[in-house]
Amino acid sequence: MKDYKSYSNPLQERYASPEMLYLFSPHKKFTTWRRLWVALAESEKELGLNITDEQIAELKANIDNIDFEYAAQMERKFRHDVMAHVHTYGECCPKAMPIIHLGATSAFVGDNTDLIVMKEGMEIVRKKLINVMGNMKKFALKYKNMPALGFTHFQPAQLTTVGKRACLWLQDFVLDFEALEFAHENLRFRGVKGTTGTQASFLHLFDGDHARVRKLDETVSAKMGFDKVLTIAGQTYTRKQDTRVLAVLAAIAESAHKMATDLRLLANLKEVEEPFEKNQIGSSAMAYKRNPMRSERVCSLARHVITLSLNPYMTHATQWFERTLDDSANRRIGISEAFLAIDAILELLYNITDGLVVYEKMITKRVMEELPFMATENIIMESVKRGADRQEMHEVIRVNSMEAGKRVKMEGESNDLLDRLAADTAVPLNKDEIMNLLDPVKFVGRSPEQVDQFITEEVDPIIEKYEKLLGMDVDIKV
Repeated sequence: MKDYKSYSNPLQERYASPEMLYLFSPHKKFTTWRRLWVALAESEKELGLNITDEQIAELKANIDNIDFEYAAQMERKFRHDVMAHVHTYGECCPKAMPIIHLGATSAFVGDNTDLIVMKEGMEIVRKKLINVMGNMKKFALKYKNMPALGFTHFQPAQLTTVGKRACLWLQDFVLDFEALEFAHENLRFRGVKGTTGTQASFLHLFDGDHARVRKLDETVSAKMGFDKVLTIAGQTYTRKQDTRVLAVLAAIAESAHKMATDLRLLANLKEVEEPFEKNQIGSSAMAYKRNPMRSERVCSLARHVITLSLNPYMTHATQWFERTLDDSANRRIGISEAFLAIDAILELLYNITDGLVVYEKMITKRVMEELPFMATENIIMESVKRGADRQEMHEVIRVNSMEAGKRVKMEGESNDLLDRLAADTAVPLNKDEIMNLLDPVKFVGRSPEQVDQFITEEVDPIIEKYEKLLGMDVDIKV
């Protein structure tokens, strides 16, 4: 058989960043296992068990000294990943070997590492989301006054502004950020719970001293950076925690998909486009095309994250009693891919929002094509002020509007409603007077003020709190 290159996950090859990839790497996983074993041994010693400083020093000195090939041999032998790595650690820590994993079960390293990785993953997501929000804030403020045609049902509606529309997207991310903060702050460590969560093995080690067992749980958790610890656990932490975390990632994906979809539609309208590089090719056949490929990729990856969020619901729902192992393979794939994909999405969004191209004349052109229809109520009111009958004016404008609409839709011609009304003797306004009623700024309501209020009251406090996280470099691979 030919030596073909083995499969590689596209999230690794094409999309996710090095920092998020490392977070789910074997090195991160198994060095974290070792850090947990160090924290356990240290805490057990501090609480009176017969563990020496020499043993702990040996453990600390070898955290990064992992023989992955030997570990693989041990796993083939034992058919158990944790025991394989206990023996691998023991090979380079012979003095400490007798006390590695003392009193613990596999979930001590497995589950607690998953929680550490998810917590750090949420911190990476937070950093990138803050930077996306920072770009969007600048964009919204820059274009807060610029009138644009609003759409409902993707049909022309009343005017908004380019900046106000951007705030619709930004508001979704603000809500997502609040959920992310809650999930991060309330993630609970499994801690030191023993085989079925009863802490029986540790109670035995500490001669029935409940206070020291409880202190051990708290101490190890604190050493690993957690101030909140599950009081109740089975063999594993409740998989409901996975549900909460992936639901937040799915919510960010949901917001990203909505925004990217809007950008794709705006690109079709030739109003706003994502950045397009000098040598970028939009289509292999159609050289003139500027496909919104980054936004399309955001939508594609977002759908993946949203579907992955269903896994933890089903996993938790089907866990039996203190635990079953049918969660393992599912979680290895689902949790990592959700974080890797949302990481890629946020890098794409940062790139997009850092260079959005706004075609102001095209936006104005579309506004002016539709504004005559929207201005008819103002024309009626001004005509009434000049002595016209309101009902008669309504009928005059209705008839002329239908004719102008027919001209646009049936004949492909420009909207001549204003010319029709100026020429109609029943309308007591000339062309200039009518045009004075058509300043687009008069039709955007409180859009600019809403942008200012939203940014000041809801966005700025978040960005100011995490100002040190602002600034990042992204490398969109393909």
